[in-house]
Amino acid sequence: MSFCILFKSAVGHALHLIHLPATSNVAENSPPETSVHKFSVTLSASLSPVIPGFPLINSSPLTEAFRVNWLSDTDFEVVTTGKEQLDFETGPHIFDLQICVKDDMGVTDLQVLTVQVTDVNEPPEFQGNLATGLDLYIVEGAKPGFIYQVEAFDPEDTRQNTPLGYFLISPSKSFRMSANGTLFSTTEFDFEAGHNRYHLIVEVRDSQGLRASMELQVNIVNINDEIPRFTSPTHVYMIPEELGPGAIVANITAEDPDDKGFTSFLFYSITTVNSYFMINQLTGTIQVARRIDRDAGELRQNPAISLEVLVKDRPSGGQENRKQITFIVEDINDNPSTCTKFTFSIMVPERAAKGTLLLDLSKFCFDDDSKAPNNQFNFTTPSGVGSGSRFLQDPAGSGTIVLIGDLDYENSSNLAAGNKYTVIIQVQDVAPPYYKNNIYIYILTSPENEFPLVFDSPSYIFAVSELSPSRTRVGRMQATDKDFPQRDIVYSISTGGASQHYPNIFWINPQTGELQLVTKADYETTPIYILRIQATNGEDSSSVTVTVNIIEENDEKPICTPNSYFLAIPVDLKVGTNIYNFKLTCTDLDSSPRSFRYSIGSGNINSHFTFSPNAGSNVTSLILATRFDYASGLDKIWNYKLLVYITDDNLLSDRKRAAALVETGTVTLSISVIPHPTTTVTTTPRPRITYRILRKNVYSPSAWYVPFVITLGSMLLLGLLVSLIILLAKAIHRHCPCKAGKHKKPL
Repeated sequence: MSFCILFKSAVGHALHLIHLPATSNVAENSPPETSVHKFSVTLSASLSPVIPGFPLINSSPLTEAFRVNWLSDTDFEVVTTGKEQLDFETGPHIFDLQICVKDDMGVTDLQVLTVQVTDVNEPPEFQGNLATGLDLYIVEGAKPGFIYQVEAFDPEDTRQNTPLGYFLISPSKSFRMSANGTLFSTTEFDFEAGHNRYHLIVEVRDSQGLRASMELQVNIVNINDEIPRFTSPTHVYMIPEELGPGAIVANITAEDPDDKGFTSFLFYSITTVNSYFMINQLTGTIQVARRIDRDAGELRQNPAISLEVLVKDRPSGGQENRKQITFIVEDINDNPSTCTKFTFSIMVPERAAKGTLLLDLSKFCFDDDSKAPNNQFNFTTPSGVGSGSRFLQDPAGSGTIVLIGDLDYENSSNLAAGNKYTVIIQVQDVAPPYYKNNIYIYILTSPENEFPLVFDSPSYIFAVSELSPSRTRVGRMQATDKDFPQRDIVYSISTGGASQHYPNIFWINPQTGELQLVTKADYETTPIYILRIQATNGEDSSSVTVTVNIIEENDEKPICTPNSYFLAIPVDLKVGTNIYNFKLTCTDLDSSPRSFRYSIGSGNINSHFTFSPNAGSNVTSLILATRFDYASGLDKIWNYKLLVYITDDNLLSDRKRAAALVETGTVTLSISVIPHPTTTVTTTPRPRITYRILRKNVYSPSAWYVPFVITLGSMLLLGLLVSLIILLAKAIHRHCPCKAGKHKKPL
């Protein structure tokens, strides 16, 4: 190795190494920075040293065991580096180190330092890792015996012919060492019972008495030979119901004697089939898995849940232990008092006696909590408009509702409430948090039939003209009932009101009680009607007699016999003669015979005929009033047809309007004048009397369909006619051209 030191130079300089060449000694295995040789460099005044350059390796043999340290500007020292071991027995004994100085002008000086390695008597050494100590491991429970063979060597004894001696410097009852370095155990180790680590110092000596020591760390290896032990002492846990999922209810702890003092990994599980709890297999924490309801299912009868907890020191296999624990689920007031129904409707008769039991709420309400007082409840005082003075709980808080007031429907103060009372009662727990629910009781008063249905008159008398048309109001009956609420009263005709031609002459409005005519009444047929009117309201019925007097009117025509007749009289009959003693006998159902008047209408040419008397009697005679004069030509006809009118003046009635009520009857007379036999006249055959019965097609005004059918038929015929005209027009238009051609004649 060469060490070259660089200096700055100037002209005419000098550069020399002092104390070199030289020979120096260094003991083998010297530690780093051991001084080997010091030297200097002489410089002229004009020179100044610079930083040494890197060493030039040029030694014999090659080595990195030395380096040059700078002591001052011109003083240097060669020291050991420790990079290579200077071993007299195994390595070179002599090293030639080349040291040079050089300036920047290239002037150098080179000298050699010879370093001799001297032999030193060294103590024995342990081989390999033994030099720094050794850890040994013994499985607990192993039988006493061989543990380890300690080996060392003597660096001075290259052939290793001289035996070394081994000793335990720290004696132990558990270990011994033979002279050749064999380590034995003298006892069986239990990791859990005693020490699990032993510190031993082993010393080796050579024949010169030099010694070396090393440390042995004997570790007792723990094996899985102990079962885990539970450290949580509790076996019975009291927990409230309704804990949410995830709530921690117990911490099961255990330890493994095999790992005592160390972080051990134990694995927990629940062997009992259950759905309420789960366990963290690493920590032993037991949590709620699902809702725990003390008041339902099997827990209501038996609130204890027993579990077996299994702890293992390995996930599968290994040592294990078991523990029985029990959870007692405590009841809490988590269920409010409730009822099968919270709304009640009760119908109470209005005359119900005070003290009447209306409702027993205790039969409908309950509390699902398991134990008292959580499952106990009571009822608050009734409240609600109008209920305080009418209803009461007896006894208080029992839920038994009794009547204490008046529910009379006819009492005006009760009517203000509409006879419907709302009673509000709360069902409430007796234990905190005092859950409560409202119960609504609707009490309706049912009316009772206390009062009869009574007409406002014991009987009714009405009068109606026989000329009054249908739907004429005859009168009105009214019945009342003092019972409340007022019910609708329905009126009907139970008896009476029939005539010869009609089953019902009268109709009564069922809602208003107004009596009306169905058709005209006929005084002459029935002058008085006795009706029985019935009123009913669903509870009661009552009847009243109604007398309807038919007021007579002049509505009947005089009827005479005969109503047609043929007479033949001689032409020379004397004036004033009763023709063939012919008489009319007339009757009138509603008029006095004194009211009759007789007159001849058409056919009495030249006024030849008259009646006597002409008024004031129901019997009259036909009289010849004037003579016939055919000779002078005054009379020309020989056959007369007389239309006789019989009128009445309704003299039977004293009413002022009687004069306006006149009816007229008719009689037809055929009279043939017979000439003298000597008189030559153009005669006509004797008239043949023909009796013709005239029938009028009349219909009731209620038969609306007659004009409807006639009108509809007329419209259909008119429509048919119009359609035929349209078809004819189309046919003409289709077959006949609108304009004639130039040389064509129009059709």
